[in-house]
Amino acid sequence: MGRGKLRIYLGAAPGVGKTYAMLSEAHRRVERGTDCVVAFVEHHNRARTEVMLHGLEQVPRKELEYRGSVFTEMDVDAVLERAPAVALVDELAHTNVPGSRNEKRWQDVEELLAAGVDVVSTVNIQHLESLGDVVESITGVRQRETVPDEVVRRADQIELVDMSPQALRRRMAHGNIYKSDKVDAALSNYFRPGNLTALRELALLWVADRVDEYLTEYRSEHRVSKIWGSRERIVVGLTGGPEGRTLIRRAARLAEKGAGGEVMAVYIARSDGLTSASPKELAVQRTLVEDLGGTFHHVVGDDIPASLLDFARGVNATQIVLGSSRRKTWQYVFGPGVGATVARESGPDLDVHIVTHGEVAKGRGLPVARGARLGRSRIIWGWLVGVGGTVILALLLNTVDLGLANDMLLFLSLTVAAALLGGLYPALASAAFGSLLLNYFYTPPLHRLTIADPKNIVAIAIFVGVAVSVASVVDLAARRTHQAAHLRAESEILSFLAGSVLRGETSLEALLERVRETFGMESVALLERESDVEPWTCAGSVGPGPSVRPEEADVDMPVGDHMALALSGRVLPASDRRVLAAFAAQAAVVLDRQRLQQEADQARTLAEGNRIRTALLAAVSHDLRTPLAGIKAAVSSLRSDDVAWSEEDRAELLEGIEDGADRLDHLVGNLLDMSRLQTGTVAPLIREIDLDEVVPMALGGVSEDSVELEIPESLPMVAVDAGLLERAVANLVENAVKYSPADERVLVSASAIADRVEVRVVDRGPGVPDEAKDRIFAPFQRYGDAPRGTGVGLGLAVARGFAEAMGGTLNAEDTPGGGLTMVLTVRAVAGRPDLATATTAAAERQVS
Repeated sequence: MGRGKLRIYLGAAPGVGKTYAMLSEAHRRVERGTDCVVAFVEHHNRARTEVMLHGLEQVPRKELEYRGSVFTEMDVDAVLERAPAVALVDELAHTNVPGSRNEKRWQDVEELLAAGVDVVSTVNIQHLESLGDVVESITGVRQRETVPDEVVRRADQIELVDMSPQALRRRMAHGNIYKSDKVDAALSNYFRPGNLTALRELALLWVADRVDEYLTEYRSEHRVSKIWGSRERIVVGLTGGPEGRTLIRRAARLAEKGAGGEVMAVYIARSDGLTSASPKELAVQRTLVEDLGGTFHHVVGDDIPASLLDFARGVNATQIVLGSSRRKTWQYVFGPGVGATVARESGPDLDVHIVTHGEVAKGRGLPVARGARLGRSRIIWGWLVGVGGTVILALLLNTVDLGLANDMLLFLSLTVAAALLGGLYPALASAAFGSLLLNYFYTPPLHRLTIADPKNIVAIAIFVGVAVSVASVVDLAARRTHQAAHLRAESEILSFLAGSVLRGETSLEALLERVRETFGMESVALLERESDVEPWTCAGSVGPGPSVRPEEADVDMPVGDHMALALSGRVLPASDRRVLAAFAAQAAVVLDRQRLQQEADQARTLAEGNRIRTALLAAVSHDLRTPLAGIKAAVSSLRSDDVAWSEEDRAELLEGIEDGADRLDHLVGNLLDMSRLQTGTVAPLIREIDLDEVVPMALGGVSEDSVELEIPESLPMVAVDAGLLERAVANLVENAVKYSPADERVLVSASAIADRVEVRVVDRGPGVPDEAKDRIFAPFQRYGDAPRGTGVGLGLAVARGFAEAMGGTLNAEDTPGGGLTMVLTVRAVAGRPDLATATTAAAERQVS
């Protein structure tokens, strides 16, 4: 059976109608013949919600007793046994009563889903774990019941149940949510209009992000390249010039006009020398766009318009913001420019905004964009001008006599034009073909390939030499321009990379994503292995289907002997490998930095342990000296020959020595136990025992008259380490006796609740306020004005550490009527026949 499907009704605030909507969906499914049951629904005494339960099968709830009261929870076993097609489970973030099958209700839901049961549930936006701090800052209330975001994100369907703040407050005022005596307080506190508006915005934005994830997954799975304008995504094209700040701010204003708008600034370092961008200016613009909530992207592309449009369509952008060209008027003879090209080729699904700025028509660092990697059309035009142009020129010169010198200059100009357009080879062809046409048409004897006048031979030779030289120089200049521009692009990327290194802000995944984005790859993985014979392991990867071995990748870049950067998607030219090598080296550095950070964290933990040891030594200096001084004084007195001690005096001194030794033994034992807990060397030996075998042994350190023991023989056996349990109970009892009045006895009782057994140590001392109940379990903490010599404050810390090491818990509660109750909970052994009887007896004692 496959996994069940989860549908969640997400509410913006309590009372918006999540449960009502869930029950309405259940009635619709039942009408369609679906086997649907109510596993757990809480109607909170709301009449309309309670009516919706009529006609739906309800699985009986499970009753649990806790602290003398009976609670009901969802009976997971009963639901699994019933095996419905759909189960309704309200309040996904609910915390179950101690003793339940799972701690959280969403864990119960996971069991139902794993069993193939579809679940319909509800949750409020304020219960999402990641939004806890935000909700607390808005409402002033900390939500203690939370559900991990991933649980909700994994839901197959999420439906937002929304209501305007005004309508929700009207529902509240009419008594549809809370009882009338609570309405005024709720309206003036949690349900204030500002709170409700903020919670509603959180819910809408969270659901919008989830919908965006669904859309991205769908587009990726179905290879959709067409832009779907479901959400405003604005791409800002940057050139590295000062106008970039204006463009970023304009894009941010456009994004604010639409809910959930996103700004992505992209700088394309092209290899044809478009611009001499300032790394400093790019860094400023990067900071600006991130401050405005956008993202910055650095991409290498030979064709700026095509690269910009590919990036925009890849991120499903809806708008592109570009600045007006900084070209001078005469430079437009070489092409329409990036802005005009992008606007022409963007298509109907992508809007292009051309923004004016103060740098318009002020020119660039380079006078014109020169192509070094000549496209196919440029090469064709070069050949047409070099060969076809010479034929047309020859035909035209046949109609007019300009003289041989002028004819040569005209043919030379065509050779230069061919070099500018198509490079070296069209220019050489133009020079050769032009010399033949000069010889045939314009040097005597005409219309023959022979030359009668030696001067003409020299002239044609000079023409060929000049033509070849000019073509070579022009081609060399173009190649040098290409190399310089490519190096500039590399330097810009390396500068950005170096800045990231210095700032220490790039994680391994972010760096690999930058590599994938820069080189246009599908996936990038950093692989490593221990030695030449060990298999490769992936230290980090981005993109779908990363390579698991360097041999499987389209491009691999070794980093040392046992590490490699593997890229899949296309084969890179050799000229790009230098930048890739820098990225690979940086990836190795980032990985080392992460591991060093982990080692630093471990070192910090060790340093914390050393700090605790130092504090321990400082704290016990007096407490060790006091019993030692007493022992030494008693021993010295007994050994003195000057005094004749009576039997009663000797007995008293020996008793003092014994008491001091016991105190030292207890203190040293706690110190050793705390050291074991801090170093993680406590390894409990869990076995099944009876509490009445262990607890009485833990009372040996206190007077029999100070403790009252109630351990029923019918209690189930517990799975614990007997030694650790004895030490934990002993510390709790000694602490309780220390703070209890002399005429009050400490009660040590035990009871069974579901699959747990609770040991309660009850005293009638001064008690501890709620804010200090957790603090008293910290090492070296002694509450109140406890005098020195009564311990170093390790007893409760050791007891809690031992309890948690056995899989149990230790918490402090108020004793009814005054005092403090320590509740030690351990796991009961299942299968004992008298467990139910024991549970009932314990409950009756607590009630009485």
